[in-house]
Amino acid sequence: MNRILSVFCACIAISSLIAVAKVNTKDDIKTRILRLFPDADANGDGAISDKEEAALARRAIARHPKADANSDGILSTKEKHALLSAAEQKFKKDRNDTNSISSRGISESDDLGPGTKSMESPVRRGPQLVKPGEHGIGKQIPQLPFQDINGQTHSLADFADRKAIVFAMTGTGCPLCLKYAPTLASIEKQYRSRGVEFIYINPNQSEQKKELIGAIETHGFQGPYVQDGEKELPLALNAKTTTEVFVLDRARTLVFRGAVDDQYGFGYSLEVPRRHYLVDALDAALEGRTPAIQATTSPGCELYYTSDATTEHTITYHNRISRIIQANCLECHRTEGTAPMAFESYEGVKDYAGMIGDVVQRGIMPPWFAAPANTGSSGEPDPLHWANDRSLSDAEKNDLFKWINTGAPEGDPADKPLAKTFPNGWLIGKPDTTFRLPKPIPVQATGTMPYQHVTIATQLPEDKWVKAIEIRPGAPDVVHHVIVYIKPESPKKRQVKEFWAGYAPGNSTWIYPDGYARRLPKGATLEFEMHYTPNGKKTFDQTEIGLIYADEPPHHEIRVAAIANRKLEIPPRAANHRVDASLTLPYDAQILSFLPHMHLRGKSARYELLSNGTAKTLLDVPHYDFNWQLLYRLAEPLTLEKGNSIRFTGWFDNSADNPANPDPNVTVHWGQQTEDEMHVGYVEYVVSGAVPGSPIAAMRPTRPASQTVTSRPSRNKGNAVQIGGHTVQRNAIVDTLRKLDSDNDGRVSQSQIPEKYIQIFNAIDSNSDGVVTDKEVMAALN
Repeated sequence: MNRILSVFCACIAISSLIAVAKVNTKDDIKTRILRLFPDADANGDGAISDKEEAALARRAIARHPKADANSDGILSTKEKHALLSAAEQKFKKDRNDTNSISSRGISESDDLGPGTKSMESPVRRGPQLVKPGEHGIGKQIPQLPFQDINGQTHSLADFADRKAIVFAMTGTGCPLCLKYAPTLASIEKQYRSRGVEFIYINPNQSEQKKELIGAIETHGFQGPYVQDGEKELPLALNAKTTTEVFVLDRARTLVFRGAVDDQYGFGYSLEVPRRHYLVDALDAALEGRTPAIQATTSPGCELYYTSDATTEHTITYHNRISRIIQANCLECHRTEGTAPMAFESYEGVKDYAGMIGDVVQRGIMPPWFAAPANTGSSGEPDPLHWANDRSLSDAEKNDLFKWINTGAPEGDPADKPLAKTFPNGWLIGKPDTTFRLPKPIPVQATGTMPYQHVTIATQLPEDKWVKAIEIRPGAPDVVHHVIVYIKPESPKKRQVKEFWAGYAPGNSTWIYPDGYARRLPKGATLEFEMHYTPNGKKTFDQTEIGLIYADEPPHHEIRVAAIANRKLEIPPRAANHRVDASLTLPYDAQILSFLPHMHLRGKSARYELLSNGTAKTLLDVPHYDFNWQLLYRLAEPLTLEKGNSIRFTGWFDNSADNPANPDPNVTVHWGQQTEDEMHVGYVEYVVSGAVPGSPIAAMRPTRPASQTVTSRPSRNKGNAVQIGGHTVQRNAIVDTLRKLDSDNDGRVSQSQIPEKYIQIFNAIDSNSDGVVTDKEVMAALN
């Protein structure tokens, strides 16, 4: 019940300021929901509708299927009452603990991982990463005339000589505003001499002028201070809370919005911040770089608008489209980029406007093939699910289509964004070590090229901990993607190599947070799998990889598991052949990223979490494209428990309708070249509590039982039975499983099975969910 309760509570954020009265268990369910979960009231009408109640129930079931005791997909009245009663007790305990949590802060020993999700709870909420394009990043902000509290009139044109502008929401009433005021003043003092202007916006009508002047004097604010009770500036910025900050570059392009840092939030405070969002964004803006983090939520007092009106202006190339292209396309579509056409000018973009609209409409560009993940809750912004999500937001698509449909107007060149620079140096900084292909590889002018496999002996005298990796193609116009493996010492037939790093246009760096690193073993040999795309002229490539080592051993070793079915056999002309493999976790782990790998017949792919008899989608790639070997990195680690299973499924098209199919008339097996196939779902993870560098139990993939049980003529005479290629005794199997079923629920998980019996267990586990049931045992024995 405690586990169900914690998940149920996590579905909806509860304000720590709302007291919960003692509720009689016979109270109406909707009344209890409103008292416990006020945010479930999505439309703010002070009541919980049937639709809102159903949405909350669905989220509870999705987070923990055991809440639905009879597995009928619906929470009964009894089940709802049980959950609500438990939630009330948990909430009371959380309220009692809140003061001590907030006063002590979170110590450096508290492991929050690379993101901030660990702070999320009914009473604790920190900043969350959100998708930049859905929150206005890349838009040009209008001139915005305003008047400060001294009566002086300004517009953004007055600050044209400044290198960046910061709009900082603030106030003298909101507790989080008060906490962040000294921080803002300190950052302003640090950056004002570097050409940054701060403009403070107080959106409250009720606060007296003398209070505002007192705040200015107390903290030493230097920039204009605006009391905007009509919320004209916040509306133009689409501000959400009283602690949000907005960074504009010299061309008035919004390059960052969100929290100042992560030091303060709802129900917690830190001694020092762990992440400096505003400072990092300002450094990037002053150096002409894109901030590593462009948008976050900002815990604070939510702003209330009396009108839904928005500031609109005509969409032109210079004031809007150029920024969309710059943010999403220029990395490849430029004179020295990897794409065949350049989009660095209005004329270049207009020439291809029809094609741009077509590939965006079809979801081909920008290259991102994960199906949308609906992770937000009612009334809250969707958190960023994938840290490297390259897809366009709906707002960006709509603006692009409007511009194309209205004749692609150029607009005023004065509205153009700052030029985007592409440094020739290493993006990760100067590497500690580089490894280059031993000799240039000739790339032909036309046709296709098979994979090139090149090995490099590192000759490292000791293990190295790597915190940053970058792959730099020697001829980026023909290098489509690179996969780097650690080559096994004694490779075996059909062996899955250890994936180590990769390159695809727009994804060339692997930078890990402090405390996280990859191990490069002593004397390791790197194998480069090179995929070249000839572009009409002969050339040569000599790709290299750069590494930056950690100063000390990390707290967490980043490891990679491969979920693979090396026995795949795709029949001739099969248009939708499914291949499965699963991996059962022998320990608790945090999942960081996924990389599906198939060849020319790969059609679609999916990762699923198998737990308690249910399958939850972790990554869905409905239209897999062999030409883009993309990594899908989670914005927040996914914590899984020992005994959970991850299933990787690939669908293959070996029909004549697949234009990339080398030969639809052959049976396809596992192989290294593109005319062969692979079925590999790589998973990047860390093991909770494991000592970096220490050996741990390997995560071994298992195929479905239908592919592992040896099919032979009946030899099951008497008590003997053939299972998984082994002759075993019926009564021995039954006795063993009965002993392992300590709670007598008719279920035994793979983690309970001794290693020597795993193959038999996998054969009995017909649905590959990592759990053997009485029904599966009876089917195997008969």
